[in-house]
Amino acid sequence: MTENRTITLVVADDQTTVREALAVMLDLAEDVTVVATATNGAEAVEAAERHHPDVLLMDLNMPVMGGVEATGRIHGAEPHTTVLVLTTFDDDESILAALHAGASGYLTKDADRTTILHAVRAAAQGQTVLAPEVQRRLLALTARPAPVAPPRDEGFNLTAREREILALIGEGLRNPEIAAQLVISEATVKTHINNMFAKAGFHSRADAVRYALRTQRSAQDPQ
Repeated sequence: MTENRTITLVVADDQTTVREALAVMLDLAEDVTVVATATNGAEAVEAAERHHPDVLLMDLNMPVMGGVEATGRIHGAEPHTTVLVLTTFDDDESILAALHAGASGYLTKDADRTTILHAVRAAAQGQTVLAPEVQRRLLALTARPAPVAPPRDEGFNLTAREREILALIGEGLRNPEIAAQLVISEATVKTHINNMFAKAGFHSRADAVRYALRTQRSAQDPQ
């Protein structure tokens, strides 16, 4: 977009007060027009397809469809729309999953109006904006030696269900979302994850996310 054109924006957040406050606050800027709001990821995808906004401000933890899955769908279907994450989560798992899905920026909800508005403008210009704490986490992840992946045919001897859950973890889904998608109980999900962690030697979900992403890349680019 050119610097003189108004930035069209969609705000997606399941909390009514947050969503409405963001929409009003950002719409007051002379160069920003909020064209729609969404209460969940499915509505965010629909709004992106209908309005083709320059930027979509995306929460992560939403019902019906989470922000990570919605980001991936929008990134694939509406490549001209830049997804900017605004969430309460700054853990490794959420950051990696959102960026892997195609988010171009990542802010936490303690950001002030000036920071959010600057990020929206930067995102509309194709720039990446990361909150300072997110930058620190990414640098730490880069510096941390990644566990060596075993041969793909060995795969820690995971069961088919464990592999399925590992893939969903790599997509950024949390235990309740995994349980809903696989139509099993959350307790069963936790049992599979505990077994998986014991077999693979994972110490955190971030370890599982990194391994899942590496496995996906290996599958897409076989040697």
